[in-house]
Amino acid sequence: MTSPTGSDPRVALVTGANKGVGRAVVEQLADLGTTVYLGARDEERGRTAERELRADGRDVRFLRLDVTDDAGVALAAKRIEEESGRLDILVNNAGISTPWRVPSLTTADEVRQGFETNVIGYLTVTNTMLPLLRRSEAARIVNISSVLGSLTAAAENHDPTGAFPDGGFPVILGYSLSKTAVNALTVMYANELREEGILVNAVSPNWVPTDANDHSGILTREQGAVMPVRMATLPDGGPTGTFTCSDATGTGQDLPW
Repeated sequence: MTSPTGSDPRVALVTGANKGVGRAVVEQLADLGTTVYLGARDEERGRTAERELRADGRDVRFLRLDVTDDAGVALAAKRIEEESGRLDILVNNAGISTPWRVPSLTTADEVRQGFETNVIGYLTVTNTMLPLLRRSEAARIVNISSVLGSLTAAAENHDPTGAFPDGGFPVILGYSLSKTAVNALTVMYANELREEGILVNAVSPNWVPTDANDHSGILTREQGAVMPVRMATLPDGGPTGTFTCSDATGTGQDLPW
């Protein structure tokens, strides 16, 4: 995948990308010919992922990145600027899963911890990378969300993805609250940036095996990465301010806010 401005490959940053859905997104973007910065907190794991992916001919570059470290995020942006000059795709994927507790058993510290990474981290990385994204003629921002952030699904006690049984929508506060906030961030950024042609969308990879769910799921990581990659590579005039989800068919589905 080349830049709209010429023959140079597009440049992407995926946060939290040394494993899970993030790594699958890196693989699929790189397979399209994109230069991908693989953001990860753990240097050993990040460099191992870089080495494994580059062995297959992909242009993947480990980038030390802790989304809760403002100075570190700034250094990451500086490196991208020095090496690539711009950023075409940002996939905000780094996140943590707080304990799955009902509201009455959830502590304030658990909510703060989830927000620090899952919400403030997205905001920090996006704002820091925006000057580089504005140098692209077709910048795309994808915020990884979850159906658990859907207020409509929670109110109706119905999971439109089918991951949870009807009438059994999870009553958990910390993680769900952070993903609802991610959805709000997505809409706000989409409204601010739409006149600049920067498309901003929220995407759920669906229920896929990760450390956060004891490696259970209804989709593979590769299937879960399909919609994030599709929204990261939208053509000009594509949708912005949407909430979608990967599914087993590969076509994806719209999710209610």
